[in-house]
Amino acid sequence: MRLFGRRGRSSEASDAGETDLGVLLLQGEDMVNQLAEAHASWGLGTAERWDLDQRTGMITWTFADKTATAAAQILASYNPSTASWLWAWANESILAAMSRDSRAVRDWAERHGQQALVQPRVQADAELAATLSALAVRITRATGFYRGAGSAAIPIIIFGPVTLTSKDGETSTFTINVS
Repeated sequence: MRLFGRRGRSSEASDAGETDLGVLLLQGEDMVNQLAEAHASWGLGTAERWDLDQRTGMITWTFADKTATAAAQILASYNPSTASWLWAWANESILAAMSRDSRAVRDWAERHGQQALVQPRVQADAELAATLSALAVRITRATGFYRGAGSAAIPIIIFGPVTLTSKDGETSTFTINVS
């Protein structure tokens, strides 16, 4: 799959509306790394368990001493055993409200002539899955990124401000601003 190829140009086409996916990828990879580092401060990646409720749109991480919750969106699912990536907007098991940001990536790609990002299912190894994740994080300007655990399909999730609730009921909010 060619992710970085330019769309065909007519004699009247202009570069003004095109976007360089290489630059977006570098920015997205940087964002993913910065988000991981920032969210590690409250424990992302160390929870005893996590749950995603599609009806409420909330993801919850459970720790021994606290819970962390945030509004979430599902971008896609990556299945390493079949080497495939399925965008959430094309997955019938994902509620439409949970795939809003996935549709935003597709809509962006359509507007910018990036047909490789509008295919519902893509053959993808781990490297391409990481590339698609980084591009989607950058395009949506996500403030949180989580690659869920799974034995088959691995959900790719983005999320917003995180509410931390200690066992005694005290709450605080962890927010990242993306400019």
